[in-house]
Order: sequence, then structure tokens, then C-alpha cells
Amino acid sequence: MPDAFDQLMRNNDPVMVIVTTIDREERSGCLVGFHSQSSIDPPRHVVWISRANHTFGVAERASTFAVHAIPRERHDLAELFGGSTGDELDKLAQCDWTAGPDGVPLLGGCPDRFVGRKVDWIDGDGDHCGVVLEIVEAAAEGAGRYLHLQEVLDLEPGHEADE
Repeated sequence: MPDAFDQLMRNNDPVMVIVTTIDREERSGCLVGFHSQSSIDPPRHVVWISRANHTFGVAERASTFAVHAIPRERHDLAELFGGSTGDELDKLAQCDWTAGPDGVPLLGGCPDRFVGRKVDWIDGDGDHCGVVLEIVEAAAEGAGRYLHLQEVLDLEPGHEADE
């Protein structure tokens, strides 16, 4: 059954995003494939962060998040945020960004994004936890052609899901 489920999810080919966040002491970001709009009115979006990921600890403490759609031509950003770990590297020191609301990092090169404030934390029994975001700011200035899962399967993850 897991092989069939994995194939179904791969065929779904979700848009990949980079989630960035900051708490009082630390900033972080990661490549995310598990995310979805979860309410129309009021607008809500859920992003799922791996427990193995450096961003997880920061996300637990943080209140503001930025969710960036990755333009197809920015595979380099997907590689930086998905192929390295914040346990060993300050990813944000390796790319251009500016401070958004509450200091959350807004990535240069990803003009389509939104910022949300955490309204809930979903802690189930899986290897990811969900952050429910209330949308406070959004920008759609890019071409709308984003990286999908099939286009980042070449990346070696910074952390395996079972770490």
C-alpha cells in the first residue's frame, strides 16, 4: 500500500514552496511540498513542517511565516532550502532577502508569496506538524510558473523524514 500511495502523491505533483519564519532569536526556512488552502472565509493556509527539519523548532516558537511560490527558473533556491539543513548552514545568509512583517524573511527572486500569522498548530502522530496561517499580506507579481514536485526530485534532502 505505501508504494501505491507514494505514486498517487507523486502524480499529484504539488507546487513546491519555501517557508521562512523567525522567532525572537533565530530565523529559518525550508522547502515544503505539503501545504494547502484550508479556508476561504476567513482565508487560511496550512503548511506542514517536518519534525526532522531545523525549521521545525523555530516554527514551534514563531508567530509569523512567509510562504513563497518558487519560480521555475529558481531551482537554486529549492536546492538551497531543500538540499541543506539549517543545523549546519544559515540558508538565509546564502541568498537575498528583506525583512517583512514581524521581521519574517521575504526571499528575493520569489515575488509570489504571502505572509501569515500562526492561528493553530496541528500536532498529529505523523512526521510533520501543521501550521495554520491567517493571511495578513500577499503579493502576486510573478509569471505564475512555479516549481513542482517532479522538478525537484533530483534534490538530496537536508534531512530524511525518519531522522
